[in-house]
Amino acid sequence: MCFWWWRRPFYGVVIMKPRKTVWGVGINDADYVVKKQETIGYLNGKLKQKMVWICPYYQAWKEMLRRCYSAKYQETYPTYKGCSVSEKWLALSNFRAWMEKQDFEGMHLDKDILFKGNKVYSAETCVFVAPLVNAFINDQRTSRGECLLGACLHKPSGNFKSQCNNPFTKKYEHLGFFTCEQEAHEAWRKRKLELAHELAAIQTDPRVATALIDRYSKPQLIGE
Repeated sequence: MCFWWWRRPFYGVVIMKPRKTVWGVGINDADYVVKKQETIGYLNGKLKQKMVWICPYYQAWKEMLRRCYSAKYQETYPTYKGCSVSEKWLALSNFRAWMEKQDFEGMHLDKDILFKGNKVYSAETCVFVAPLVNAFINDQRTSRGECLLGACLHKPSGNFKSQCNNPFTKKYEHLGFFTCEQEAHEAWRKRKLELAHELAAIQTDPRVATALIDRYSKPQLIGE
């Protein structure tokens, strides 16, 4: 699949050239070169190049599309299955217009901190967050098994172990052993809420600060 774009060469003649869609859906309608490469030599008779610059708007946009529309990527990160990009953001120009107004330097694009469980990338649902925040809210649901968040069965004792990752020290804190899975989860949630308040205090976006505290204000129940 491709779409047509206009190019005005030096001779003043306007011609049209096809561009392929990005990940089968995205339309790169930028009126400038989004990435630059330079030749560094030949390898086995083939031209070898290296990337010297890539447009930050294009890079963030392309990565967002990859999460939603690359089957190979979703094999590695299955939590992105079922995710999509809003129709407006399928065009790079629209995504760039939004991103230019955001504080994005050194930040990660997030689709579900403001709306927990959200699967659609859009101007209404997305926000840029610090890597520290992104790591904090990543509960790694796929790697924890069937237990409630923060709880895992300790087979030698038959009890439930509770532990929490501290984003500031980057170490796991052992919170204790519990005979009840719900109690193990509650110990984790309370510690997460304490850390969420600390993280919220250093956020520049009040929406993110509020979302961090709200996320851990209520316990998860067995069966949810």
